[in-house]
Amino acid sequence: MTEYLPIILAGVELWLLADKAIHWPAQQALLIADAHFGKAAAYRKLGQPVPHGTTESNLARLDALLARYPSRRIIFLGDFLHAPESHAPATLAALARWRRAHATLEMTLIRGNHDRRAGDPPAELDIEVVTEPLLLGPFALQHEPHAHPSHHVLAGHLHPVHRLHGRGRQSLRLACFQVGERISLLPAFGNFTGGMDVAAAPGIRLYLVGDGGVWALPGEGSTGGNAGDGNAVFVE
Repeated sequence: MTEYLPIILAGVELWLLADKAIHWPAQQALLIADAHFGKAAAYRKLGQPVPHGTTESNLARLDALLARYPSRRIIFLGDFLHAPESHAPATLAALARWRRAHATLEMTLIRGNHDRRAGDPPAELDIEVVTEPLLLGPFALQHEPHAHPSHHVLAGHLHPVHRLHGRGRQSLRLACFQVGERISLLPAFGNFTGGMDVAAAPGIRLYLVGDGGVWALPGEGSTGGNAGDGNAVFVE
């Protein structure tokens, strides 16, 4: 099992990361979808018994990715903040501390549906906010997975997951990358998020993440590549 799986998509090498992100080596960029910072705070505001510390945990994961995959830019593919209630003092303070620790890092947010409701991040976070699509190389970076007339779409929004079935009634639901011919989806980065079940099909390949690894789902739609061989898998 490997922490990252290189694939060639639209003629570009991308690394699918076990921690539910994409590293784009040529751009020195991390692509993050659906962080949903402050989601637990929003639920607590409604009186729901949910865990504390999800924002700090997600930020620690981002720190680890930046240390492992040197980047000059992070592009958030929508849903940075979860809701208006996510502007809780503790959530914003944690984000501000994290931003100060990465003051030279360029950050861009492509507004998603939750961002439109929650509002843009505070100005002190110094995050460029744009509407979709953001065209970069052969890709249309978006939140919602609508086809683009000329660019391959990389999007989030749907939080793709795939269910593996074992013997009897055993099953395991794992986050995944869904790579298609015109549209590809990233899994939700945030820990405290749900997911939509997806399946492999002709022209659609799934790459599962779990237990610190990422691997291609064998079977229909699969390239049959070995996720641990260190070579890029062509999915065009």
